[in-house]
Amino acid sequence: MSMQDPVADMLTRIRNAQSRNKPSVTMPASKLRKSIADLLVVEGYLASAEVSDIENGKKVLTVELKYYQGKGVIETLKRYSRPGLRQYRGKDELPSVQKGLGVAIISTSKGIMSDRAARAAGIGGEVIALVA
Repeated sequence: MSMQDPVADMLTRIRNAQSRNKPSVTMPASKLRKSIADLLVVEGYLASAEVSDIENGKKVLTVELKYYQGKGVIETLKRYSRPGLRQYRGKDELPSVQKGLGVAIISTSKGIMSDRAARAAGIGGEVIALVA
């Protein structure tokens, strides 16, 4: 059976692993998943994200989760745009998550970036997910 929404699967795996206090979570790798994980590392929500090879040449993305005082750093991780209803926003309409305390992950023509970086660059795009 094919996966319909790989980004939603990634976010769900991270949410589930963090709720069980797992140190890391693995998932099939792709360029989109890797760039989203790298953005979450830069923003301070994840400890690290690495791609490695396993048997048959398939790549696996391993994400190290981040905790503070026994609680996960990520409070909410929500898919915004989905395959059935894509959500595109212009540079002036990009969402602000918790009045700037959270991050919106935006897919732009320049690649995956945060809402702050997209506003600074003056470009809009598809709002992939909201993280707080």
